[in-house]
Amino acid sequence: MRIALALFAVTLSTSVGAEPRDGQKDFDFEVGSWKIHLKKLESRLHNSHKWIEFDGTSVTKPLWNGKSQVEQFEVDAPGGVHIEGMTVRLYNPATHQWRLYWANQQNGQFDQPVTGEFRGDHGEFYDQEPWEGRMILCRYVWSKITAKTAHFEQAFSDDGGKTWEVNWITDQTRVD
Repeated sequence: MRIALALFAVTLSTSVGAEPRDGQKDFDFEVGSWKIHLKKLESRLHNSHKWIEFDGTSVTKPLWNGKSQVEQFEVDAPGGVHIEGMTVRLYNPATHQWRLYWANQQNGQFDQPVTGEFRGDHGEFYDQEPWEGRMILCRYVWSKITAKTAHFEQAFSDDGGKTWEVNWITDQTRVD
């Protein structure tokens, strides 16, 4: 029930109160080329404290007059592991929210989309998805956005959003 309430709150946030703001340009900062430094928790939702760090690149292109973007992501992780992925971001002008779809070359399919919006320079996006045989909440947070930098975190919650475990951190630096 708590999971459903958390997801409902994301949807409700733009429909109550003042006129919803047009968030179509919220991801404009992402357009272009980036160097990225990543930290990935070795084992998610198992009380792990070991982080694996690696570097890569990201290139984001706008589509549909700014209502969509495609990000190409490429990194070399320790142990010779090469990861290529993509994020497709779609803006819904009726709800004033974005849906973010992640896919990687390993399984060739899109994951469950996260849905949300920005408030100022802070964006939060949520979904409910299966993880190791149970349903969890997933949260993406975009923050610390400047003309040259951006910060991203992914977190999981297996207790309905009472607590969150950050398991993926990306710090981006724009390539001129």
